[in-house]
Amino acid sequence: MWFNLLKNTVFPITIGIVLVLISCGNTTKTGDWRLMAEDPRPKTQEPSPITVGANQTNLYIPQLQGKRVGIVTNPTSVIFKKNPKNYTHLVDSLLALKIKISKVFSPEHGFRGTADAGELVNDSKDSKTGLAIVSLHGEHRKPKQEDLSNIDVMIFDIQDVGVRFYTYISTLHYVMEACAEAKIPLIILDRPNPNGSYIDGPTLEIENKSFLGMHPIPLVHGMTIGEYAKMINGEKWLKNGVQCQITVIPVKNYNHNMPYSLPIRPSPNLPNDQSIRLYPSLGLFEGTDINAGRGTEFQFQRYGAPFLSKSAFTFSYTPVENFGAKNPKHKGKLCYGEDLKNDKTTNQVSLKWLIKAYNNATDKSKVFNTANFTTHAGTDKLQKQIEAGLSETQIKATWQKAIEAFKITRKKYLIYK
Repeated sequence: MWFNLLKNTVFPITIGIVLVLISCGNTTKTGDWRLMAEDPRPKTQEPSPITVGANQTNLYIPQLQGKRVGIVTNPTSVIFKKNPKNYTHLVDSLLALKIKISKVFSPEHGFRGTADAGELVNDSKDSKTGLAIVSLHGEHRKPKQEDLSNIDVMIFDIQDVGVRFYTYISTLHYVMEACAEAKIPLIILDRPNPNGSYIDGPTLEIENKSFLGMHPIPLVHGMTIGEYAKMINGEKWLKNGVQCQITVIPVKNYNHNMPYSLPIRPSPNLPNDQSIRLYPSLGLFEGTDINAGRGTEFQFQRYGAPFLSKSAFTFSYTPVENFGAKNPKHKGKLCYGEDLKNDKTTNQVSLKWLIKAYNNATDKSKVFNTANFTTHAGTDKLQKQIEAGLSETQIKATWQKAIEAFKITRKKYLIYK
């Protein structure tokens, strides 16, 4: 019964609709970060009949039956039902189908998504299911071989946002590498990329690789998780050139030019469509001493700091501890900056806010933390260009050769037009 019900499930994504995540349950508590906030901008886009990989159970359940299954997952890993407000976590659905899940592997923010950005997550046990949870954002980022000893097949199902320093693609790399070394097949349940319609930003220089960027790609890469996994294999980016046996369950009725409104927050501080659109640009502030809205209800829709000029910035706010930030930058201090919740900038990495903030800092030495900014930017050139007074147009012109080269490489791995 469960199998037939899930097999026939189709989820029509409605742009801008507000959904409540049912993560291993049927209700979401008020104030839970997983409730997707309203996008403040007008809704003008038509619904798109998209079916995510997880919903196509007929394509992957047969590969799991009788196997010991590991799953890399977080709160976005759900199966949608015909009523878009009624859906269940993939772990619950698989257990109901009598699939044997041996372990859950959790990325940044954890299995239930309660950890802050960058916060270490410990191994634990899920209180609801009793499943062992292995953290991939704690003492180690790569599954250990002993973690895989009782696993026959691995599933990867996480909603990404298509930005290099969003660490789920780094987790993907390490999971693929561990599975390749252990000769464990990996099934990737693909999901749309909400920033998948464009490619932009500086390309990572390999000497600046870190968990915030492991591969020589632009800041916004325009690929889904499934496509990106194919690129990791194809470009031989795994240690010693090992290859992971992957099966991608693709998204139905999707192409890269389709708008996609996420029904569930992909992480605590991306509450709505506007934050996801601005994240590639305002995420660069994470490598500075400027607050990007953490500690407010408008994360990545504003920026500010106490040392930005009051005369240049009339907008102000005070970050406080909240569900997405236990200790936000400049907690309890009045920050001057800009409110961008209604900004219409789309489909590009914009430097105008970073340049404006630097130019109007009362103490410019407080803006950049060189090592941290370089790991976010993927290059040490961007900081130098801003400090030298180059314009946004001049800086972005220096990105284009590498972007065009990446587009040629990317084309080999695309699943969607």
